[in-house]
Amino acid sequence: MRRIVLTFGLIAGAILSAMLLVTFLFEDQIGFDRGAVIGYTTMVLAFLMVYFGVRSYRDTVAGGRVTFGRALLVGLLISAVATVCYVATWQVVYRRLAPDFAEKYAAYTLAKAEAAGASEAEIAARRREMAEFAEMYKNPLVNIALTALEPLPVALLFTLLTAGVLSRTKHESSLRPDSADPDALSGGAR
Repeated sequence: MRRIVLTFGLIAGAILSAMLLVTFLFEDQIGFDRGAVIGYTTMVLAFLMVYFGVRSYRDTVAGGRVTFGRALLVGLLISAVATVCYVATWQVVYRRLAPDFAEKYAAYTLAKAEAAGASEAEIAARRREMAEFAEMYKNPLVNIALTALEPLPVALLFTLLTAGVLSRTKHESSLRPDSADPDALSGGAR
């Protein structure tokens, strides 16, 4: 199981990390809104590896059958490996390449509020929230936790769907006697 979890988790993590780097490099051209769309689309593609990993586990390790609980566990482990890759990549990007991320995000949020016609009081409140966020985001543990929460909804959704789909037992047709065998149809009695 470890090999399957690591293989598919690292593939998913590589997809997440690569797209994080690409979107970061073109951050000014892409913008925060489109960056979020690209990011979550990439997460959907990356977490398809949960399905393939659980299916591989079912077919190669579990003899073609897997319970919901075991499928859920394998999927969660694959998701955890991918999330660790994503978080590690963001920590390197944030610390080395984007130490001003919180300030840029705050400026974007304030500009968006102003464009939406927010009052001066609302903008001032948003400015205080963003200053608190920027200060809080400097704490590595908070930064790691918030980053890990980004792929969590997609990972959980894919893991639950995968466990539900793949935990079903073999189709009834494969358990029925072969219709071409007359002894099987009559129960072997003649």
